Amino acid sequence: MSPRPDLLRGATIVGTGMYVPDRVMTNFDLEKLVETTDEWIVERTGIRERHIAAPDVGSSDLALIASRRALEMARIDPREIDHVILATTTPDRILPSCACTLQKKLGASRAAAYDVFAACTGFVFGLGLGRALVSARQADTVLVVGVEILSRLVNWADRNTCVLFADGAGAAVLRPCEPGAGLLAVDLHSDGELGEVLEVPAGISRNPASAQTVAAGEHFIRMQGKKLFPFAVRTMEDSSRRCIESAGWQPSEVDLFIPHQANLRIIEGVRERLGLPREKCYVNIDRFGNTSSASIPIALDEAVRSGQVKLGDKLVFAAFGGGATWGASAMTWTQPAWTEPDVAAVATATGRSVA
Repeated sequence: MSPRPDLLRGATIVGTGMYVPDRVMTNFDLEKLVETTDEWIVERTGIRERHIAAPDVGSSDLALIASRRALEMARIDPREIDHVILATTTPDRILPSCACTLQKKLGASRAAAYDVFAACTGFVFGLGLGRALVSARQADTVLVVGVEILSRLVNWADRNTCVLFADGAGAAVLRPCEPGAGLLAVDLHSDGELGEVLEVPAGISRNPASAQTVAAGEHFIRMQGKKLFPFAVRTMEDSSRRCIESAGWQPSEVDLFIPHQANLRIIEGVRERLGLPREKCYVNIDRFGNTSSASIPIALDEAVRSGQVKLGDKLVFAAFGGGATWGASAMTWTQPAWTEPDVAAVATATGRSVA
């Protein structure tokens, strides 16, 4: 049965969690591996250190810890989860999906579980899917995860990429809230014409793994950084503005902007174009590097647990990634507990007729 449009409800984040591996690789460590310096890396990226997973650790292992922390904050039993949406570029393996592996480890026996491949924008895509499911009453509890072990895709002889990417996981639990609160806007986009700007050329059906692809280094990340920079700044700003406008805000009303942590110069470019002061822009790239789909949920969890996010705050998330993909979302940090009102109350709150 299709949900009645007058019964659409809000969706909000009720719990967050993150996890990064214990091993820290500093810029001084990288100086021993590739021709680079701490000064060169910091000046061009803002990164000082990053976390690297142990050889026997998979993405689902990082996702499990982040998810458990998010569920603990939300006071949700894994068996209550209806959907597990896992954004990653580095699943444990192609089959089964990383989400299904995580579902098994969590004991989320009721959940539909599936991966989202949208590169660094994956968590924002996952929020959009989760919000739609909750608002349309197709789910009451959705776990959205972003996880990457990008150190496995890095060519440690390529200083343009090996200094950037890192490993980590972040998670958020979505639950219903009153209409007009929680996640208010999501803006998602893709442009396949830009696919080769950031790619891993080999490994699956188009160019299966072989001795030749391994010898040619085609299983590593390849990036055209000069093309990415203006694209990233423009698309993140545009998407953020659309979400801010859709939420009925002015940019000056945003309490905290949490961008994808790709490059400090990109973050600063977007922040300046939005007219936001530095204290309203969350930055942790110096400590974690670029963790792709995990960067926004890691930053969000840090902000929440440190008390930087308060009830009623207006938050905006924005990201760009390979594909190319980009998007943003806007939300009001709202009270998670909610008793569903009757049809008349929902109609009053939303302005919809119950006739």
